[in-house]
Amino acid sequence: MLIKVFSSIPLNKSSLLLHTPYKSNQVLSCSFLYLGSLPRMKMKASLILTMLFAAAVGFFIGVSFPVDITPKLQCGILPWSSCFSHSTMLGRLLGAPLRNSSSSTPNAARSDPSVEVTTARNPEEEGAERRLPPGIVVSESDLHLRRLWGSPTQDSPARKYLLALAVGYGERANVNATVHKFSDNFDIVLFHYDGRTTEWDQEFEWSKKVAHVSARKQTKWWFAKRFLHPSIVAPYDYVFVWDEDLGVDNFAAEPYLDIVRRHGLEISQPGLDTTKGPAPTYYITARKNGSEMHKTDAGGEHCSNVHKRPCSGFVEVMAPVFSRDAWRCVWHMIQNDFVHAWGLDSNFWRCVDDPEEQIGVVDAQYLVHHAVPTLQDQGEKEKGGRLEVKARQYEEMFAFRSRVSRADNEVANRTSIQN
Repeated sequence: MLIKVFSSIPLNKSSLLLHTPYKSNQVLSCSFLYLGSLPRMKMKASLILTMLFAAAVGFFIGVSFPVDITPKLQCGILPWSSCFSHSTMLGRLLGAPLRNSSSSTPNAARSDPSVEVTTARNPEEEGAERRLPPGIVVSESDLHLRRLWGSPTQDSPARKYLLALAVGYGERANVNATVHKFSDNFDIVLFHYDGRTTEWDQEFEWSKKVAHVSARKQTKWWFAKRFLHPSIVAPYDYVFVWDEDLGVDNFAAEPYLDIVRRHGLEISQPGLDTTKGPAPTYYITARKNGSEMHKTDAGGEHCSNVHKRPCSGFVEVMAPVFSRDAWRCVWHMIQNDFVHAWGLDSNFWRCVDDPEEQIGVVDAQYLVHHAVPTLQDQGEKEKGGRLEVKARQYEEMFAFRSRVSRADNEVANRTSIQN
C-alpha cells in the first residue's frame, strides 16, 4: 500500500506517525526503536554484508555454468579449471586475457637453423575430443584402402604391417620388384616426389590397391613426418620406411620379421651386400656371412669401442624397420623444418630401452643398395642443383646435432636442479 509521511506532525525519538489511505483516512501510529543504537547498527551492517556476499557468490556460480543449461553441470567456477572455455559467460569474460598472455609467440622467426620456432598450443585444444561421448571417439586410423560400396562391416581390415616407399617413376622397375617381396599382410603407401602417379596404375595392377601420396621434390622423411603420424600407423606391428633404390633378390619380408621377433629387435634393417653394391657408409650395416643377425661390429677395424654408435645400436636411414612403439618415438624426433634427416639414424638408439640388444642388422635377409642419387637432381637448376642440395643436407645435420645437444643439456640441468 502507499504510505505517506506527514511532515507537519511533530515527531519524537520514539514515535513516527504514518498516514495511509485506508478506509476513512485513519491514522496509523507505529513505534520504532531508536535507530541510533550502535549495537543494532553493527548487527544490521553485518546482516547487509552477509547478504551482499551471498548474492555475489550466487552470481559467480550462476554465470560459470554453460549458457545453455543442461542437466549435467560441466564447468567449474574458476577460470583455470579443466573445462574453462567460451561455453561459459565467465570464460568469455576472463578467458581472453589469460589466453593472450599464455600463447604469445615471437614476431619474427629466428635465423639460426639449429633453433626451431614453435607456436605454443592453445590449452583449450588439448583433449578437445572430451566434448564427445567416449563411445564415438576414434583416435587412430590407417592407410588401408576401402571400397565405396557394400557394408562397412564386410570390408577387409587393415593389414598387420606397413611398407612406405619414397618413389620416382624412373625407378619403377626396382619398386615393382620390391613390392612383390611383401605379402598380402602389408598395406603399402607410395610417396611420389616427382608428381607422376597415374602412370603407375597403367603399368602395374598392384598400384590400384595401394595408397598414393604426391608432393613434388620432397623427401621420404618429409612425407613420413606428415603422413605416418603414430595415430595413423597404430594398427601396424611393424613399419618399413624404405628408399626406392634397393635390390631385393635375397630378401623376403615375412621371414625377415620372423628373425626380428625371435631376437627382440625394435629397430632393424637388412644387411647390405657389399659384393654387389658400394661400400656402406657404416660398416656395422654390412652383411656378415654365415650369420642370421648381428647387433655390433665387434672386432671390426673401424670400431675400437663397440659400445659407441655406430659400432652398436645403429641402423641407417635408407631401409629401417620400426616396431610400433619405436616408430612412435622416432616420429617425434623428426624435425618438421628439415627434409633430409641426416643425423637422425645416429639417434635411433634413444627410442629403445637397450640399444645394444634391441637394434640390429639381419644378415639372413639382405639387400643391395644401388645408391641412386635421385633426390639430388630434384632441385632447381639455377639455385637448387646437386651441390646446393648437398650443402643443405650438411647444414641440417649440424643443426640437428646442435638441437639434440641443447635438449640433452636442458634435461641435465633440470635434473641437477631437482636433485
